[in-house]
Amino acid sequence: MEKFTYRDVQEAYERIRAYVPETPLVESFYLGDEDQQYFFKMESLQRTKSFKIRGALNKMLTLTEVEKAKGVATVSSGNHGSSVSYAATLLEIEKAKIIVPETTPKSKTDKIEYFGAEVLRLGKDYDEAHTLGMAYIDAYYDDPKIYIGQGTIAIELLAQNPEIDTIVVPIGGGGLITGIAVTAKAINPAVRIVGVQTEACPAMIKAYEENVCYEEYPSKPTYCDALIGGVGRLSYEMLRDYVDDLIEVSEETIAKAVSFMIKEEKFVAEAGSCTTIAAVMDFKERIGGENIALVISVGNIDGEVITEILSKK
Repeated sequence: MEKFTYRDVQEAYERIRAYVPETPLVESFYLGDEDQQYFFKMESLQRTKSFKIRGALNKMLTLTEVEKAKGVATVSSGNHGSSVSYAATLLEIEKAKIIVPETTPKSKTDKIEYFGAEVLRLGKDYDEAHTLGMAYIDAYYDDPKIYIGQGTIAIELLAQNPEIDTIVVPIGGGGLITGIAVTAKAINPAVRIVGVQTEACPAMIKAYEENVCYEEYPSKPTYCDALIGGVGRLSYEMLRDYVDDLIEVSEETIAKAVSFMIKEEKFVAEAGSCTTIAAVMDFKERIGGENIALVISVGNIDGEVITEILSKK
């Protein structure tokens, strides 16, 4: 399987920077103390409210004119689908199709359509995505261009604050943390990379414990709908060489972290993104570091989830 290097990420950064604004690195008002400072890397403030625009754009900017003319397709009912839709609009790719389950809420399909793509409801049969005659934009499984695009976050982050010694990243399929880890370690090999998963679906943790690439993994009920499912093959093969620790956090603490971000820090972030804050709440000493960056990857939290979490005592 094709892997990637820091040089690839540098090239991607130059490729996408005209389309993707630099997101702020904001110091927390409440998490730090005299020994430790915490900073939020606010990818939730992207136009699509998700880091995934980086990988989608990097892939789509490398398509040939013939491929662009044929159009792009992907399978996603969430952040990746919205990002591919938005990227297609930015690059003036006229044909973009996003395949979603039949049960996808209208609020999600409305957002995909808002950015310009056509939504196809195909139940659980996603094979058609590969037979539409269009360029397939993978979410995280094995396309290095997606991982490379996500890695550009680390270039920004370490330029914004070269004193960062620890980066904490949520893990779903693994594309985000793998891209960041490869990049950050190249810039500063001493930087610690800590990955976080919900206890409802610790797919990467179990994959490494059991030496099995879990492309699918069962999930318990969770607030972190973006972090369920299996891990990408490329992430499974690469991440082990770069990550320093993997932490599993409880759903209870994740809910507290979402509430903390809204009530105290005045930021709205998806529950999966708030796993990084939950890790600080429960494993501060284990994370360590003096200048710690917490990647807030997505801001598309469902309104009903916010209501449920804020109503908890």
